[in-house]
Amino acid sequence: MTSFIAKDAGQIDLADHDSFTQGVPFNYFAELRRNDPMHWQEMKGGKGFWSLTRHQDILQWNRNYQLLSSAQGIRLEDQSHEEYMARRTFQETDPPDHTRLRMIVSKAFSRPVVLEFEAQIRAICQDIIQTIAGFDEIDGVKQVARQLPMRMLGQILGAPEQDFEWLVEKGDQLIANSDPEFTQFVLDKANTDAYRFMPFRSPAGLELFDYAKQLMASKEAKGDDKSILHLVLQPDDQGNRITQEEFRNFFCLLVAAGNDTTRYSIAASLYALANRPSLFAQLQENLKIGVEGNPFWDRAADEFIRWASPTMHFRRTATQDFELHGKKVKQGDKVVFWFVAGNRDEQVFADPSELDLTRDPNPHIAFGQGGPHVCLGMWLARLEVRVLLQEWAKHVAEFEQAAPHQYLRSNFIGGIKHLPLKLRVSI
Repeated sequence: MTSFIAKDAGQIDLADHDSFTQGVPFNYFAELRRNDPMHWQEMKGGKGFWSLTRHQDILQWNRNYQLLSSAQGIRLEDQSHEEYMARRTFQETDPPDHTRLRMIVSKAFSRPVVLEFEAQIRAICQDIIQTIAGFDEIDGVKQVARQLPMRMLGQILGAPEQDFEWLVEKGDQLIANSDPEFTQFVLDKANTDAYRFMPFRSPAGLELFDYAKQLMASKEAKGDDKSILHLVLQPDDQGNRITQEEFRNFFCLLVAAGNDTTRYSIAASLYALANRPSLFAQLQENLKIGVEGNPFWDRAADEFIRWASPTMHFRRTATQDFELHGKKVKQGDKVVFWFVAGNRDEQVFADPSELDLTRDPNPHIAFGQGGPHVCLGMWLARLEVRVLLQEWAKHVAEFEQAAPHQYLRSNFIGGIKHLPLKLRVSI
């Protein structure tokens, strides 16, 4: 199988998006885990940051929001207080503010609610595969990995189908704002000061604000909304409601994160299966065993998500001085949790660079486990990956990678953005 490791160990600038255009520098992260688990990284045009790369450290310190706060931003960029206040979602808050808003929105993404979507997800997967059945070669990201979360996102939002593509394009402009393929306002290559109060420092945020307002007004006028957004807007048991500013920022977060992270998990899954036939055969063998009650499928989905780790890092800010691994962290310093590095930690995972579809237990941290900010959409992401794997194994007779793939230019969201595949579909 083609290696997912793209760069050898050596000094790599983790603040530079170009360091990830050939894939995640896993060898470098392994070197940091062994020899410099609390690593200082300078940052051009901004304050440097500390990098945590060991699984145990990330899990432990992610719980300590009193010392390492989310309430000054979760990305590497420096923000003024005014910028932070205008752009923050509940991801960029600490308890109790985070707890209040999370309780309002979490009911819409609970496991029982999400499991109700399984039939819809399966129908979408079948339709996607039916659509590509007439092609000998496809872009596995554009025609498969992008399609499922895009269409589910539209249903979650209760948006008209004709708006799905537009919503995903805007989401890409937000979360992939470091890649010139997706936006003309590239974060580190263009002057984006005019949009510094917008989510992800992107003008797409303003367009999504307006869209969300119009969408919800339309739904309220009809009075028949059964979307997840409708649940989000309802008061909790104490009568608390999400504010207008909170809602608009949450909407932008949902459009961005609700699509891209699952897309890149699926893309990594297809890449691995196309390059290692034994993994694909393992899926097909487990179809014979069955889908219902077979623990293999949940384990396989979790393993692909661990291996992909599309959300590569979140940043925190130290609220006071402390020392870790002999390094003195000062109040106000940025500390970055590299989940993508922790998920390849040799002290936790046997053969971490390999895919073991029966790995159990699998204590991966791809969803930010260990702290109050565990991913709201983790149940939906797991379900989408699981069902797609099942339907792919059922209907795709054979496939392989047809040409070199391309990676997203980002040190925040990691993934394959183009994946040429040759395939034969059996419907």
